[in-house]
Amino acid sequence: MVLGDIKIDVIIPAFNEQDSIVHVLHDIPEEVREVIVVNNNSTDKTVENARNHGATVLTEPKQGYGFACLKGINYLKEKENSPDVVVFIDADYSDYPDELPLVAAPILYDQADMVIGSRSLGTREKKSMLPQQIFGNWLAITLIRILYKVRYTDLGPFRAIRFPVLVDIDMQDTTYGWTVEMQLKAAKMKLDVHEVPVSYRRRIGVSKITGTVKGTVLAGYKIITTIFKYAHKK
Repeated sequence: MVLGDIKIDVIIPAFNEQDSIVHVLHDIPEEVREVIVVNNNSTDKTVENARNHGATVLTEPKQGYGFACLKGINYLKEKENSPDVVVFIDADYSDYPDELPLVAAPILYDQADMVIGSRSLGTREKKSMLPQQIFGNWLAITLIRILYKVRYTDLGPFRAIRFPVLVDIDMQDTTYGWTVEMQLKAAKMKLDVHEVPVSYRRRIGVSKITGTVKGTVLAGYKIITTIFKYAHKK
């Protein structure tokens, strides 16, 4: 998406999402300048399908959501013409890619540094979020409100951020704590963060995190420990 001189690029971490990635790429607005799919050790046709649908495909062999996102960020840092805004969205087609203009709008109109697509404020398809997701999300945003004095309604992965701000935030997390780290650092840096309602549906396929007991426990533990970790950092 280029509005005047504003350039928007999209980063999509992907691990075995051969069926859903096609739908995600198809629905991303054509005005987006570049879509980067970061293949995180997929063993199916995720890479082939992403390339066939016009995406730039990078490979990150280190397993982890954060590792994949960092790969995409480093790629953008090395571009001759870096983007003005970066949008993150998952590859499972649970978010609605065609709502990207809604998520990016507060930044485009110079009203925000970062925007979170809030599933809590939007419309959720029945059973699109499992009970453990809903509880974990509530617990995390409650702790953030208490420790950081900032009110969020969601830790949703669909988000937009000014690229220079993203660089300044200096993301470090390599696994499940990625989204919460970004929001915690934004709070401590007193960035202008907006939330906008987004729609949410049942994903295609089975979640690698909430679809297993191990994934759910590890993700919850990482998110909570990350919240306490940054609460005491300057």
